[in-house]
Amino acid sequence: MQNTTPDLAALIGSRICHDLISPIGAINNGLELLGMSGDASGPELSLITESVENASARIRFFRLAFGAASEQPVAVQDVRSVLRDMTRGSKLRVAWQNETPAPRSDVRIAFLAEQCLETAMPYGGDITIAQDANGWSLRGVSEKFKADPELWSMLADGHIAHDIAPAHVHFALTSLHCRTENRRLRTEIGSDGISIRF
Repeated sequence: MQNTTPDLAALIGSRICHDLISPIGAINNGLELLGMSGDASGPELSLITESVENASARIRFFRLAFGAASEQPVAVQDVRSVLRDMTRGSKLRVAWQNETPAPRSDVRIAFLAEQCLETAMPYGGDITIAQDANGWSLRGVSEKFKADPELWSMLADGHIAHDIAPAHVHFALTSLHCRTENRRLRTEIGSDGISIRF
């Protein structure tokens, strides 16, 4: 008998993101109105505007990465917009090379895997995400990596540590969702780059 219990953690993630995006959007709209009236000037309001834009980008990213997934397709421009806004002002560049809409479940795994690469690239670099007949592939290239063997072993062998820190939960979720979707997860760590395939 198939387990029909809903993924409550993912539903909670979706609910939190859904409820936060409206007030963040309202703050952003208020800042735009101030700008139109000529009252939005100075470093203080610039900092607020930048912070609101960053919060909005993170919520949109987290909604796809940690929220409930389905086979509903996500448009290419939507994915690229989220990734562009998430990395604006950082040393990390992410290129979504897939040219067709992708199922939300695939985008979720790709975003979680992107976070794994991002964790190993604290000094910045380039991440490419692509899909072909063999599945999805992500590759991170950087001048310097910091790949924790214990975290990456979760992807390689599927064993999730009981003491995993909140900052590293994407490693556990990448492995978990690949198993749920019957995807084979492979990683390769080299001196010139790190690859994740599923």
